[in-house]
Amino acid sequence: MKMNIGFIGTGVIGLSMAGHLMDAGHELFVYNRTAQKCEPLTARGAKLMDGPGDVASASDIVFSIIGLPKDVEEVYLGPGGVIERARPGTLLVDMTTSSPGLAKRIYDAAKARGLASCDAPVTGGDRGAREATLSIMVGGDEADVERAMPLLRLMGRKIVRFGPSGCGQIAKLANQIVIAGTMLGVCEGLSFARRAGLDPRMFLECVEAGSAGSWSLSNYGPRILDGDFAPGFFVKHFIKDMRLADESSGEIGMNLEGLRVALSQYEKLAAAGGGENGTQGLFKLYEK
Repeated sequence: MKMNIGFIGTGVIGLSMAGHLMDAGHELFVYNRTAQKCEPLTARGAKLMDGPGDVASASDIVFSIIGLPKDVEEVYLGPGGVIERARPGTLLVDMTTSSPGLAKRIYDAAKARGLASCDAPVTGGDRGAREATLSIMVGGDEADVERAMPLLRLMGRKIVRFGPSGCGQIAKLANQIVIAGTMLGVCEGLSFARRAGLDPRMFLECVEAGSAGSWSLSNYGPRILDGDFAPGFFVKHFIKDMRLADESSGEIGMNLEGLRVALSQYEKLAAAGGGENGTQGLFKLYEK
């Protein structure tokens, strides 16, 4: 059934996700702080709106994938924002990696105004977004998740509801903890092999088929060796995610040393001007 869908945030990942919704025949209402990033969608017939509240007032379901938790808070809870302007019954699905506590605040504020809310962060990077193979981790009421599911399936392959509001964010932060350690290993291993005189492509081809193999190694390894550090996922956003994970782990009494090592390395990269790189840009730190 054709629906009016709002989409807020058309960056590297959001643009492809929104495009899949259009491919399925839905009417799209879009907003991005940099309006030019909406042009591939408006060229296809999407309607560019003046702000998040305008998107919400025109839509049956609103999706968002934006930058920082403070941006999410402003878009949803700020004056004239999504929750204030959305019609009763509208479903709100924030796919930003954000704070579990903020997801719960949005859920409560939405319920108070007759709206529904889910948190549904994603993993899979730019390639997963383009190919609609993202993994989507969802928190929210079961009925609301079921309502969103046909649209989520247009954007992702593996979609799991982990529990009530905030659980999607917890799952995504755990995912980022795994990636933090993995990317350290990928970059250090490739740099060591090359510095020690091995053919790094031969090394990559050999080890990715063994127990050291991973999605990150197979997808980012070739980019690293090609000198391609363009963002599928920005370093600056990964730092934000790791800081959220560190804060959340502290709240439950955990001290994640490996996460903090990875965070410190990525902060060094950002301080050296690498914040706009993709996460594989960490390799440059070791090559220095």
